[in-house]
Amino acid sequence: MIIKSITAKETWPLRHAVMWPQMPFDFVKLPEDPDGYHFGLFIDKELVSVVSLFQTADGIAQFRKFATLANRQGKGYGAKLLSHLIEFAQKQGFRALWCNARADKIAFYKKFGMGETQEFFTKENVKFAILKKVL
Repeated sequence: MIIKSITAKETWPLRHAVMWPQMPFDFVKLPEDPDGYHFGLFIDKELVSVVSLFQTADGIAQFRKFATLANRQGKGYGAKLLSHLIEFAQKQGFRALWCNARADKIAFYKKFGMGETQEFFTKENVKFAILKKVL
């Protein structure tokens, strides 16, 4: 297993396949992608999990488009990648981290100290919660 920096373009196929396969491919591209940090977790040279990190305010960052291939979920790869991202954010000097989590994944994020803000929204009929963590 290897975790390394990748380009935004490298994240797009996995983002699309896992998160929004029913939408056009460009739906997973973000205007902020050129300004973000992008990480990939590889198993035997196969990209199996991705996440992107963006500064949203002074000392605050948001991670987005966190996705792991369906056939690789439940094996700890996402947990390893999220731990790497949190450590990276701390080293970069961010004081807080937040995300828009799919409602059915909240328990996963709570394992990493992410707390619910009681803010929710719906996008394309999927319910999301905003979670935060002080670093």
